[in-house]
Amino acid sequence: MNRNGLLAGVFLLGWLSVAGAAEISIGTGSQAGVYYQVGRNVCRLVNKTSKAHGVTCESHISNGSISNLNDIRSGELDIGIAQSDWQYHAVKGSKKFKNESPDQELRALFSVHSEPFTLVARQDANINHLNDLVGKRVNIGNPGSGQRATMEVVMEAKGWDKSIFSLANELPAWQQSMALCHDRVQAMIYTVGHPNQSVAQATSLCGAKIVEVSGPEIDRLVSENSFYVQTSVPGGLYAANPDPVNTFGVNATVVASSKMDPDLVYTLVKTVFENLERFKSMHPAFSLLNKKAMIEDGLSAPLHDGARRYYLEQGLIAK
Repeated sequence: MNRNGLLAGVFLLGWLSVAGAAEISIGTGSQAGVYYQVGRNVCRLVNKTSKAHGVTCESHISNGSISNLNDIRSGELDIGIAQSDWQYHAVKGSKKFKNESPDQELRALFSVHSEPFTLVARQDANINHLNDLVGKRVNIGNPGSGQRATMEVVMEAKGWDKSIFSLANELPAWQQSMALCHDRVQAMIYTVGHPNQSVAQATSLCGAKIVEVSGPEIDRLVSENSFYVQTSVPGGLYAANPDPVNTFGVNATVVASSKMDPDLVYTLVKTVFENLERFKSMHPAFSLLNKKAMIEDGLSAPLHDGARRYYLEQGLIAK
């Protein structure tokens, strides 16, 4: 090989190395939750098509919404999954983020599944409504999770603090169903898409039931906050729970920093949207997704430039 051919080969290898080095990191949540499935399956799609665009993707287990939002702001993550309410509060610098300045660099990519606030109780606990949690042993979720943060919002709305429970446990989602079945707690809460592995485990192993979350305080939360909606946990998804149960909820959203390379965001969004039917088949919670709702529902932060470019190209949003 002559010198020019050798240099060309070195240049090509260098270009392939740089192209292959473009990796996206996604913060998810507990392995028991649907956030883990969102990140894992988005990365599966990106990695399966990586030869076409030179981008790879890795998902990471995390403590959930709050920690993902903090890690995006600090630059430890490229992308995170977060509840729509905590996306809103990060942008506004309110609630859990009230001691920080508003995150003016947070950007939305798209929303995913809806997430009902789900209260699951033992059959022998005499818990038939949210109000019945007073005096009970309850898993309120681990600090840093959207599950815990939303429970604290509910507690504030009800005028409660942890002292109203006989025990306020702080187990992560992947531990709570076994704690319920072993009677270490009488109830657990989870803001999550359905069907869900943790809820299924509690209902199938120990006949746990899904309990109504309603009342004037919940109505007020929904009416005063655009990121909450009245919803229900569908009936028939879980053993011994044949009927729908009323509650309220949020949307799961995919977010990033404005500092993230727009070309990488464009590649990820394009990959998901052009393989949406396949993505929908990857988990039952994704089955009702549609492009219009994914671009509109639960997004409080501005669209990332990379996402906006793809949506404009496809005529999904107006200029």
